[in-house]
Amino acid sequence: MATILITGGTGLIGSALTRLLLDRGYRVIILTRRKGDEGGSQTGDSGGGVPRGPEWARWDPETGFIDPEAIRRTDHIIHLAGAGVADRRWSKARKRVIVESRTKSSALVAKALKEIPNNVQAVISASAIGWYGPDPVVPNPQPFEESAPADDDFLGETCRLWEEAIHPVEEAGKRLVIIRTGIVLSGKGGALAEFRKPVRLGVAAILGSGRQVISWIHVDDLCRLYVAAIEQKEWRGVFNGVAPQPVDNRTLVLTLGRRLKGRYFVPVYVPSFFLKLALGEMSIEVLKSTTVSARRAREAGFQFIYPSIDSALDDLL
Repeated sequence: MATILITGGTGLIGSALTRLLLDRGYRVIILTRRKGDEGGSQTGDSGGGVPRGPEWARWDPETGFIDPEAIRRTDHIIHLAGAGVADRRWSKARKRVIVESRTKSSALVAKALKEIPNNVQAVISASAIGWYGPDPVVPNPQPFEESAPADDDFLGETCRLWEEAIHPVEEAGKRLVIIRTGIVLSGKGGALAEFRKPVRLGVAAILGSGRQVISWIHVDDLCRLYVAAIEQKEWRGVFNGVAPQPVDNRTLVLTLGRRLKGRYFVPVYVPSFFLKLALGEMSIEVLKSTTVSARRAREAGFQFIYPSIDSALDDLL
């Protein structure tokens, strides 16, 4: 089977994707900055020629180093690396880290593919639906499609620079697919864990008006989308990584409350001004309504296992 090189392989998406790829028989190499990880399979070989765990190789986007042998052995690259957008308040320094962690790592991948002899066929790169601005009206009858221009706010500009930095891989003759990812729902952390915290205390925290639309995707569907981008050789360009049925914040929170607490919870609206005080500039994204279309992925033949929020929560809860 083919060998897949993953950047950002230890994060929420990368970990789930690694498991799926290994289950499907792919060999996986994860690029890491941590000394001691590199140098072989994590759990050895199963005896049948397929490692039970990933291998590790060194890289450091800050210094421009990447293990050349890992590039030589790779058939496809999945590029997920980037500092967490919601991990902490957006200071000037943090915003710089968010941008540069994406652009420098993308530039390093592109440079490596130009300079190191390799047989890489495709690069599948993450981006985000932060590319798009707010819905012009709510609800929005015309969801954003891949051809829409980047917004001029911080995340829109970040995504534009991120995508520009990875595009030079095409100059090296590689097929490029970019997946603009929505809010990822997983049972192992991320956004769903944050939504669940107040519900556990009997409070369904509706943010702002609650009318803002969340374009989300189940982590398993997102991982399957990455695999499809590898296996479907005709896929090129940008695909939105979102479920076909977005949901507004109020519906999501109340549905979660009913699933976890039955009738024993209290809906509470968290005022916008409080979110702005608590989160600063990041509150813009929490309160922004962005309805994003999954049409291109579906027309390309991709079938979602979890198309609705009910089907996703049935699995995740």
